[in-house]
Amino acid sequence: MRLILTLALIALSACSSTAFDRKLDGLFGIERDTDAAPEMIVAAAPPPPASATTVEEFDTTSPAERAAATATETDTNAPLGTTIAALGSPTEPGIWLKTPLVATATAGRVTYQGKTINIALRPSGGAAGSGSQISLAAMRLLGVPLTALPELTVFADG
Repeated sequence: MRLILTLALIALSACSSTAFDRKLDGLFGIERDTDAAPEMIVAAAPPPPASATTVEEFDTTSPAERAAATATETDTNAPLGTTIAALGSPTEPGIWLKTPLVATATAGRVTYQGKTINIALRPSGGAAGSGSQISLAAMRLLGVPLTALPELTVFADG
């Protein structure tokens, strides 16, 4: 528990919210329409409360959002590539991956050890080959330990 709290505090001290991130919330749909396509509700979770101290308190995704993220269909899109991901800011709600593999925000999927989830792909601004950041909710859905650095295969939808 102390390790999780320490990681959360480190992540909080290193991150800040930007106007770009707020625009992405609008792009991926703040509305909680559970009948919407999965890629449109993966980033709709509200921010965690200021008093959040546990993983469950930081992960504010709803059961419907988690179900939509795990309801994936297999297609033949070639992967964008692979990336090593670290835990992103636990104060940024939703199911997202910030990665240098995309230049603009888009809906996509990631796979890890046989599990696939729908995810909002956000450009990280990093150089090709640099790592990525993944949301707390996405790590939980993939079953990745929060201190791990998983290698993810990334796909863009469409």
